[in-house]
Amino acid sequence: MKHKLTLPQDIVYNQNMLDPEAPAPIVSPNKSFEEGGLSLLQSLLNSINSKAVAKRALFSSVPLELSKNLKISVKGYIIFKRQVPARSCYIWLDGETPQIVEGKSAFVAEDTARTVEKVELRKAFKFGGETITFTPDELAAIKNFGDPVIRLIGFKPLDMLPIWANLKNSTFIYPSEEDVIGSTRTFAALHQSMLKKKKFALVWYIPRKNAAPWLAALMPGAEKLGEGGEQVIPPGLWVIPLPYADDIRQKPEMNKLIRASDDLVDKMRQIMQQLQLPKAVYDPSRYPNPSLQWHYRILQAMALEENLPEHPEDKTVPKFRQIDKRAGAYIQEWGQILDEEYRQWEANHSPAEPIVKKRSAAAAKPSLFGDGAAAKKVKAEDGGAGGATDEEMKARAKSGLLGKLTIPVLKEWLVSKQIGPLTGLKKAELVERVEEHFDSKMQVD
Repeated sequence: MKHKLTLPQDIVYNQNMLDPEAPAPIVSPNKSFEEGGLSLLQSLLNSINSKAVAKRALFSSVPLELSKNLKISVKGYIIFKRQVPARSCYIWLDGETPQIVEGKSAFVAEDTARTVEKVELRKAFKFGGETITFTPDELAAIKNFGDPVIRLIGFKPLDMLPIWANLKNSTFIYPSEEDVIGSTRTFAALHQSMLKKKKFALVWYIPRKNAAPWLAALMPGAEKLGEGGEQVIPPGLWVIPLPYADDIRQKPEMNKLIRASDDLVDKMRQIMQQLQLPKAVYDPSRYPNPSLQWHYRILQAMALEENLPEHPEDKTVPKFRQIDKRAGAYIQEWGQILDEEYRQWEANHSPAEPIVKKRSAAAAKPSLFGDGAAAKKVKAEDGGAGGATDEEMKARAKSGLLGKLTIPVLKEWLVSKQIGPLTGLKKAELVERVEEHFDSKMQVD
């Protein structure tokens, strides 16, 4: 028995996938005519904003390998990204008219003060106390992990992907017909199947040439529409880079938990109910970034030769008067109950009794998917409590294990040898100071 697969027409046909500057598809505002003129105006403004923002791809024509002999072509976009003031150049303002500064840099020899050409420079790394140099071709070969690709490894249930497994900006991918004809149909079938079965895919992810590879989660996303029927988030797949074991911070082990009483929790529930946002939805468009808006306001004043503003407009500052009017009495009542319960708890417990147990150095890190795999443990540092002796430091320097010592241990040993200053030095620079000390000592001996 054959099942007919019906694909969304707006995904497959209507949008011109060959145009990288094509605007996002706009939903017809027929619904707004029935709701009134204000809704129609808002819908038209949303349509104008959607048409004004071009789709600029983060990467294009990257193969999505579904199997050994099945590949489709996709493009990647960063839809959510933090906006920061972008500086493309420096401006000199001390003259009659502002001028763009042209920066020039050069390498100078420390002993002779002569200019060093680029062909004379060699990059080097220290291994086991020895300096090893690399040519540019060797460095490029070391950093090359293969061509850009999104390679499918397998599928897992969507509930096994924890919310904290997100380190970087997620990338939205969409099919492209440039390299492989039929990518859109295959992509739509994969997207609908993953949504229906509530699965996400584990992929090997290299977005660009010379980029570091990542194990990532390929998660399906459904289309989301606004109140006027306009498209807020398009349907597609999201590539979420997953953290490695070293990226997951250990949580402290709690010896005894102090839990709030039911009465205290009920009073706090009343406070939260009084402080709900309209429709219980946080709309980030209503709270612009105050730092970014202040930057734009300064640029506007300088460009139009206006007086510089004194205070920025910050809409993220809480409205304290409204909070006090709505929940002031509830907050005071909650504070009184908290003081009474704390005094009662303090009377029943000794001040010397520990509440939180210190984090163990051998505590296991949490598993990403909770599959019971052996968790990685942190090794205890030698010499971390009473300092390291000269023999231990010398042995570590010969074997290249100085990097496993902590920064306080390295600084304590260097200060004992009257080697300084050490302020602001990173761990690699501290290790280098220790190695230079033993190298000079060997030359004298």
